[in-house]
Amino acid sequence: MKDITPIITALLSFGITALLGFKIIPFLHKLKFGQTILDIGPSWHKNKQGTPTMGGIMMMIAVLGSIIISIVFSAIIKGELISELADSKKLPMFVSGVVLAFAMGFIGFLDDYIKVVKKRNLGLTAKQKTFIQGLVTALYLVSLALSGMKSTWTPFGSVDITSGFGLIFWPIAFFFVYGFVNAVNLTDGLDGLASSVTLVAACAFMLISGLSSLMGVNVYASAVAGACGGFLVWNMHPAKVFMGDTGSMFLGGAVVGLAFATERPILLIAIGIVYLLEALSVVLQVTCYKLTKKRIFKMSPIHHHFEMVGWSEEKVVFIFSAVGFIGAVTSVLPFIF
Repeated sequence: MKDITPIITALLSFGITALLGFKIIPFLHKLKFGQTILDIGPSWHKNKQGTPTMGGIMMMIAVLGSIIISIVFSAIIKGELISELADSKKLPMFVSGVVLAFAMGFIGFLDDYIKVVKKRNLGLTAKQKTFIQGLVTALYLVSLALSGMKSTWTPFGSVDITSGFGLIFWPIAFFFVYGFVNAVNLTDGLDGLASSVTLVAACAFMLISGLSSLMGVNVYASAVAGACGGFLVWNMHPAKVFMGDTGSMFLGGAVVGLAFATERPILLIAIGIVYLLEALSVVLQVTCYKLTKKRIFKMSPIHHHFEMVGWSEEKVVFIFSAVGFIGAVTSVLPFIF
């Protein structure tokens, strides 16, 4: 693609997120929107008590702002993005993917608000969060069906999802969306972890969409990647701000929206391998403890296990990002060769 809109989007999103830190972090400090560190976590995390949370707002503003500016820019230069968004199928898929991220981010914001402002450490109840996330997920999938999504790619070929056995795609997709959004949420447990892993995932979708001539997805992925990079300016160890559920659930919705917009959601299994392992570690830990009263890991999610065996936060972030990079490369290579 010769259109430079994705590059502009990434730079804008990075710059907006990084610059917002100078205003929003002191503002969160002033409002005393500090993270409460629970006793169930590693004891050395207690020194993070009071670090501002809900910093995910910075990424949400940056992604939305950079996308809007890029659409305007593309309209002025009559670029590929504005042409693609005129497509009756691609426009609703693009919009619904963005709306999914912001809807999930809003749920996370409610959760953070209740924890921080209302002083209820657990935020929304499990039933409340499950119901709202389930409703958003269902509406998202309905929007995909109405937009004309009729097939999905698998390593064994394209599958018709409008009739017969292919209809099983929709209930599977429901748990896929719900599961990955919450898996990204679980990944946000160390300074820079969720933002680094998601930066890798967003870059993978940038390449895949670019090689597939999907400009809308390319711009969206660029905005998410830029926001993650800008947030890392403030979130790397020692973190000056945490993204909170506001940010982690927003990013969860974003990577899911990117995966479905390519009509290859199955790629998220490899690209999001770190998210998958984080969620699986929790499921295994809880199941094993209920059945045997013994634990598989020293602590779950699994990033805490590696902390408990002596790894530094920086090492965990580096290794987990490397694992995510390997998963991303395996997904991108078939589009190159």
